[in-house]
Amino acid sequence: MLGLYLHVPFCSSICSYCNFNRGLFDAALKDRYVRALEREILTAPLPFAGAHPPAGADSIFFGGGTPSLLDPPEIGRLIAACRERFEISPDAEITLETNPETASDERLAGFLDAGVNRISFGVQSFDDDELQRLGRVHSAARARDAIRMARRAGCTNLSFDLMLWLPGQSFSSWLRTVDEAVALAPDHLSLYLLELYPNAPLKEAMARSSAQPWTQAPDDEAADMYLAGLDRLDTAGYEQYEISNVSRPGRRCRHNVKYWQSGDWWGFGCGAHSTVQGRRWRNLASTTEYTSRLEEGRFAAEALTVIPDDERFTETLFTGLRLNEGLDEAAIEERFGRNIWAVYGSNLTRFLEAGMMWRGDGRLGLTRQGMLVSNEILATFL
Repeated sequence: MLGLYLHVPFCSSICSYCNFNRGLFDAALKDRYVRALEREILTAPLPFAGAHPPAGADSIFFGGGTPSLLDPPEIGRLIAACRERFEISPDAEITLETNPETASDERLAGFLDAGVNRISFGVQSFDDDELQRLGRVHSAARARDAIRMARRAGCTNLSFDLMLWLPGQSFSSWLRTVDEAVALAPDHLSLYLLELYPNAPLKEAMARSSAQPWTQAPDDEAADMYLAGLDRLDTAGYEQYEISNVSRPGRRCRHNVKYWQSGDWWGFGCGAHSTVQGRRWRNLASTTEYTSRLEEGRFAAEALTVIPDDERFTETLFTGLRLNEGLDEAAIEERFGRNIWAVYGSNLTRFLEAGMMWRGDGRLGLTRQGMLVSNEILATFL
């Protein structure tokens, strides 16, 4: 079924590593933006002729930015707009990305009453020094409190993000963060390696200082951190299902799996991307321009492209290999009329022989060692 993505671009502060489409909170602009976003959800057509959007959707994902800067009634209005426009399945996953500093018992209970049933916290680390270097507003104690608040409010599907390979992060401090995460018993965890975009303030700060707190661990140590963290999560009963994601049984992020399984999703809000029925487009990135355009009765979609079959084939391989279950070779051949092994086998053999990939029962996937060099392996398909 279709996934719906709703982008909320406002943040109370800008993290030193972030390259998402976001800006500082502006109360007046926020009110206008929510009205514009509601209008887009209710009225925007698919931006290609003769198309009828899928009627059913089983996931709604509020991303950002910091969506939890919206008030619970505003989140409720946007969920109601989705329900008015689409047939939302009774068991739909409705996720709200939330920063710990915005959490309170009242607000979290309000979000759940508004229809949210999955909360994803941007924790990143349980080490205050690491959080400070990232430019995060919250402390480790505040993150713990926010997670407990969510449980008290009745959240039964709780996720949070952690980051590794941070400046100044050691093997032991990373494992302490993992252990603290396990102790808080989330249903889902995402583990991301820090990626620094050009001209990121954090990257510039690291370049200016040669002191240890501003350097990253060697590549080999970062790989050991990743593997050791996953080992601890295995022991705690979590199942890795994607390169950067683990969950309790039955708690995979349904919305994000659509991206990795080449599903369809429709994005609303400034800078949101969409892929529906073999077409791809994005919305205007500027918050003010997006808002003004919707207020004028126009829509924000641009850069519409028809995805060529070769590109869809490549992307299906590229994203599907991120999943632990790998690729179903027969299903791929039936869908695209191309055999993975016939097309790419000569390039993939060396990864199989090196223990970086596995093949069996008609499927092809990455081992954990292969996940460490996934960019190199996935480049085979480009």
